[in-house]
Amino acid sequence: MLNGGALQLRLFDQRDMASITAPEFPGERLVVCRNPDLAAQRCRKRAELLAATEGDLTRIQTAVTRRRDPLRGTAEIALAVGAVINRHKMAKHFALDVSDTSFSFARKDAEIAAEAATDGIYVVRTSLPAESFDDATTVRSYKSLALVERAFRCIKTVDLQVRPVYHWLADRVRAHVFLCMLAYHLEWHMRQRLAPMLFDDPDKHTAEALRTSVVAQAQRSPAAVTKQTTGLTPDGLPVHSFRSLLADLATLARNTVTTAITPNYPITILTRPTSIQHKAFALLGITCSQ
Repeated sequence: MLNGGALQLRLFDQRDMASITAPEFPGERLVVCRNPDLAAQRCRKRAELLAATEGDLTRIQTAVTRRRDPLRGTAEIALAVGAVINRHKMAKHFALDVSDTSFSFARKDAEIAAEAATDGIYVVRTSLPAESFDDATTVRSYKSLALVERAFRCIKTVDLQVRPVYHWLADRVRAHVFLCMLAYHLEWHMRQRLAPMLFDDPDKHTAEALRTSVVAQAQRSPAAVTKQTTGLTPDGLPVHSFRSLLADLATLARNTVTTAITPNYPITILTRPTSIQHKAFALLGITCSQ
């Protein structure tokens, strides 16, 4: 698109998002975004990798020019260069000159500048019309895929650990996966209700309003920042992660007691809930007796 002229970099002089079309994608709308924070990060990373590659090449150059036992031979020098040139994935940005008795290198400044001009730019494709799905909604929907990735990570590794599956019959495998999906559905609803006690942002609408653009970095609401910095909820309780809160709730026990006088009439006694447990159960809408 850049070479064909469909994407003009001057579009981002005064904006961070633009909608274009390209002949390579007929019938589709391309929402081009430029994130300045991502651009700065990539620029810094490229500079570090270029410097690291130059350091590797300089050591070989020193070995070629040293007076005692210098590195000689086109093949030997080329082998040494080949072992390090793409270690940092920057080989495309260097011009190399190897001979029997010399080795030199130089940056390809024009290519580096051309790549730097596209830093922070990404494209979201959609076939939906702008009347029903505008540019901001398209980008916001694309970014919401992070929630799907987080759900898969939770199901597969962090919390539910859907694998390994110790089943062989197809219906049992499907049942196992269904139970894991059901468990995540339950966890999702619990997280929504327990958000005031967790590090999760309890005021996402305010956080969204703080963003200058849908392309810009996501922000946290003042309530979430206060919880993170103080480690306390507004009512003075310690802030938990979801897993640590579950571990705290797991300490609540139900004891069945029998006495020698009335062995046939057991008594059920619940341990007294802490303030954290009482708050969590209140948010979940249940009582400790349940």
